[in-house]
Amino acid sequence: MSQAMMQMPQTDHYRLLLDSITDYGIYMLSVDGRVSSWNVGAERLKGYRQDEIIGQHFSRFYTPEDLATGLPARALRTAASVGRFESEGWRLRKDGTRFWANAIIDAIKDEQGELIGFAKITRDLTERRMADQALAESRDMFRRLVQGVTDYALYMLSPEGIVTNWNSGAERIKGYHPDEIVGEFFGRFYTPEELAAGVPQQALETARTVGRYEREGWRVRKDGTRFLAHVIIDAIRDDDGTLLGFAKITRDITERAETQRKLEDAREQLLQAQKMEAIGQLTGGVAHDFNNLLMAVLSSLELLRKRMPQDEHMLRLLDNARRGAERGASLTRSMLAFARRQELAVGPLDVSDLIGSMEELLSGSVGADIEVQMQFAPDLPLALSDANQIAAAVLNLAVNARDAMPDGGTLTIAADEQVLSRPNADLPAGRYVRLSVADTGEGMDAETLSHATEPFFTTKGVGKGTGLGLSMVHGIAHQSGGQFVLHSTLGQGTTAEIWLPQAETDVPAAPQTVDEAPTVDSIAERPLRVLAVDDDALVLMNTASMLEDLGHEVVEANSGAEALARLGEGSFDLVVTDHAMPRMTGLQLATAIRERWPGTPILIATGYAELPDSSGYQPPRLAKPFAQADLEAAVLGALQKG
Repeated sequence: MSQAMMQMPQTDHYRLLLDSITDYGIYMLSVDGRVSSWNVGAERLKGYRQDEIIGQHFSRFYTPEDLATGLPARALRTAASVGRFESEGWRLRKDGTRFWANAIIDAIKDEQGELIGFAKITRDLTERRMADQALAESRDMFRRLVQGVTDYALYMLSPEGIVTNWNSGAERIKGYHPDEIVGEFFGRFYTPEELAAGVPQQALETARTVGRYEREGWRVRKDGTRFLAHVIIDAIRDDDGTLLGFAKITRDITERAETQRKLEDAREQLLQAQKMEAIGQLTGGVAHDFNNLLMAVLSSLELLRKRMPQDEHMLRLLDNARRGAERGASLTRSMLAFARRQELAVGPLDVSDLIGSMEELLSGSVGADIEVQMQFAPDLPLALSDANQIAAAVLNLAVNARDAMPDGGTLTIAADEQVLSRPNADLPAGRYVRLSVADTGEGMDAETLSHATEPFFTTKGVGKGTGLGLSMVHGIAHQSGGQFVLHSTLGQGTTAEIWLPQAETDVPAAPQTVDEAPTVDSIAERPLRVLAVDDDALVLMNTASMLEDLGHEVVEANSGAEALARLGEGSFDLVVTDHAMPRMTGLQLATAIRERWPGTPILIATGYAELPDSSGYQPPRLAKPFAQADLEAAVLGALQKG
């Protein structure tokens, strides 16, 4: 310490100390509250010079609001009685601006304990006050934000997994009021299965170890119902890394998961429909070509048999070849049925009467070990389909059921009315008759069931089935305007459902044409001049040969254009044409003939059911493959109509 400092009086030392403090206003007050000293810090904080404030009452630093409540006088009384008064509040500077101050007033007493004044220390805490307010506002905003979130459950857990707070989203999703759940272990939201497996503890351990846990799973609400939840648990640590607890976010994704499942189901149904459509296109094309080959074989065998010598051995071989070709024709009909290209005689159908008339046939087909039950709803409305094809479909399903019940069982054939209020992937909304065939047999697993209606798919082993039975039923149902549905569980049996549209109640009965059928007399007595049209040379040759064998004159054409050219060269009594021809179909040819030679009878031979035409024109048809007798009858019918 310098010599000058050592020689300075103690009072000057204190004065020097006080004037060096600039962050605090330090000054003395008289007993009645008037300023008696003033340091540099006080001047900086409050803006008054020493000569401006000495002798003035300290209450001028207070706001009008505090003055109105008598705060300055109360502060002095408190300091005088207890020795000290401390407060925080707004104070005024000389220029009228406000600052947030921490003020301490200490009572000063002499050696006899008499009050001689007050020491006052003031500190400007405006910045800290603003920071505290900002923090409080931030916390309040965050609290409102968390409480305002209703789609997510947001809450905190202690390190032991105890719920420490609870937002409105948690209350909405899980059903608990904060008073009911704060202080409880969060494991009560888990299912009994996961509680038994210790999943809540594993979740906390994962979050504690790696910092985060995220899963999807079923959770339980207060009312016991379950919901699918997406859960995130984050570990919360302080600056030193000490675990303070966990932040937990839960979202109810039940609706999203259900929507996703429906979307995946719809996508799967679309893919299945596209696959079946592609298989149908392929199957229909193959069946059409195969039909033409069988047509050539069958008609050739038929004509050959008429011309062969009556050698029993040779005729037996020929008949065997014909039966084999007919079995092939039956296969093509099944393939065309799957491809929805088989010709159907669609009309009103009483399902109860049809199946009832088949009871003896069905019982004989499935054997004595299988009980056949019939369950038909009373007043069952008429369905719209082909009776012969539905009968064949039910018989096919019954045989499949028999094969699935080698040790016997029960076959239940039922029918009822169904109302579809909303369309599905295969059916429009409307009224339907549901015909079902159910067995108590072996059933199918999911993989087998997914392929069951595909053509040539079979589980019966090599040589025990063509794999076309269910695909045929599928095609008949869809071509009738309905659908075919299979339900099966391995070990529990299979139920096959054929949904058919209801027939309108005012559908007119089919006209009786027995008495109007054409006779052979005048037509058979004279040869006809027939134009035969087909792009397949084998079929064309056999069609011409059968017509010639019936005594008619035949001119051949292998395309629609060539047929029109032949018609332009001379008149014909009849045109027999294939339908599925390139560039010009049989129906297009028939339409052109109708326009240019309107009196010419036309007969279309086809293996397909559909002959689309916006004008509604539908000439007589002959289903391929056909025998000579079929051809002769169709010729007579076409001549009568034409």
